[in-house]
Amino acid sequence: MELFILPIHHQPFDPDGTIPSNHLHNFEHSSMALTFLVYATFAIVLDMKKGTKILQHELTHLLGGIASAQQLLLIHLHSADHMGPEGQYHLLLQLLVLICLVTTLMGIGLPKSFLVSFVRSVSIIFQGVWLMVMGFMLWTPGYEAKGCFLHHKEGQYVMRCSDEESLHRAISLVNIQFSWLLILMTVFAMSLYLIMGTKYGEKVEYVPLRKEEHCHEDGSNNDIESQYQKESMQEQT
Repeated sequence: MELFILPIHHQPFDPDGTIPSNHLHNFEHSSMALTFLVYATFAIVLDMKKGTKILQHELTHLLGGIASAQQLLLIHLHSADHMGPEGQYHLLLQLLVLICLVTTLMGIGLPKSFLVSFVRSVSIIFQGVWLMVMGFMLWTPGYEAKGCFLHHKEGQYVMRCSDEESLHRAISLVNIQFSWLLILMTVFAMSLYLIMGTKYGEKVEYVPLRKEEHCHEDGSNNDIESQYQKESMQEQT
């Protein structure tokens, strides 16, 4: 969408077929999205196909790690301006992506660790919230820090500050925003955990998209839904 809707001619290339400088960041963003699309697609395929259960968990987490690693690399080497408030927003975003990458790779060796999965999930939510904050604070007129303004450069808008004092103030405000959001995300995550734990306890189990057959001790094969129904009936009796 970013490559074909935003450009004036609805395509991101120059007439000679090369990538113009003002569209480099569009290709970087699209590359991140494409990698996560590949990860999500293969995660669903591995979950549904028979004969893939041996390394399903490890491969799924490896694909997630690859997607997060590429995201971290492209953000770190972003073609956009790394100076000023925008650079500080991207720096803190890299921290969130790094946490997601580390916890995803830890999930390969610790597949049953609830804490690892919990931290990874919260970091992904935090990334989404932080990206929305960046959208408002960096590219929405009227949300600039005092002494800063939107400057049109090479086909895109970047935030500039009028003097050194305004620059330091804007960067400090970014740090304060991140700190406040960290507190809010902590409160949200812990509240959600307490609510869900109180409501469901430890009875909820993961059910794959494909009806997987399980072999019982008596040798009979039943799908996973039948197994859960029997367990529920036994608990009620």
